[in-house]
Amino acid sequence: MLANLGRRLRSPLIGRLMHTERKVRVNGSELNIVEAGSGERSLLLMPGALGSAWTDFKPQIEQLPKLLPEYTIIAWDPPGYGKSVPPQRKFGLEFFREDAQAAVDLMSALKRPKFSILGWSDGGITALIVAGRHAEVVDRLAIWGAGAYLNADEVKALRNIQDVAKWSPRMREPMEKVYGVERFAQLWVEWVDAACAFYDKRDGDFCRKEVEQLKAPTFILHGKKDPMIAAEHIPWLRERLPQAKYHEFPEGKHNIHLRYAEDFNKLVADFFNQKD
Repeated sequence: MLANLGRRLRSPLIGRLMHTERKVRVNGSELNIVEAGSGERSLLLMPGALGSAWTDFKPQIEQLPKLLPEYTIIAWDPPGYGKSVPPQRKFGLEFFREDAQAAVDLMSALKRPKFSILGWSDGGITALIVAGRHAEVVDRLAIWGAGAYLNADEVKALRNIQDVAKWSPRMREPMEKVYGVERFAQLWVEWVDAACAFYDKRDGDFCRKEVEQLKAPTFILHGKKDPMIAAEHIPWLRERLPQAKYHEFPEGKHNIHLRYAEDFNKLVADFFNQKD
């Protein structure tokens, strides 16, 4: 009986359903990752602003291994976010590109130099940069809640939510648990200042050029009622990526992967299970 139990615990199915969390040394920093599944193909989950593997991707870490048996799922905490501290997070006009390079270097350190990406919000921007600047390493790409630039209305909206003391406790608490009350408030101010600096100094440009360079099959998902990005971003992206697959959640907001996790996961799994 014990021998049978041992064989069951070692079975591929059980292995795929479990996850491990560890730190990987990349460019002198210890980056925190969560891995789930045991497939040969690789899928990197890239979180949003100040986000981490568990704050942003819990339903994906738990559910995608069953839907993507050929993949190993890797969710990271970008440098200075979540448990990837130190280093202390530093912002500036290159922080998206620096995260993109760190992601490529992480996957190289994991000996998974060819990979697909699932990117939300800031992670979607970073994903576009990786796919544009390092086309040779990206297999497939799915993004949502992300735009290639920032417009004047978005700058105003960000300034209106810069003071986290005005947020509801429900909105603050997940990040306060990760960073502490004072550090989260400080980080958010720094992030908003950095994002708005793109508008002041670079005509809002995050990654327009990289979008034009993108070659990987792409899936754009969108919550039609997303208050965090301007509606104009979707037609802008689709015009420049005419072959991209598109799906819209009519009642969805910014966090469609959390609010509609089951449907979202099935959609992206169908996309990533395709082979070119």
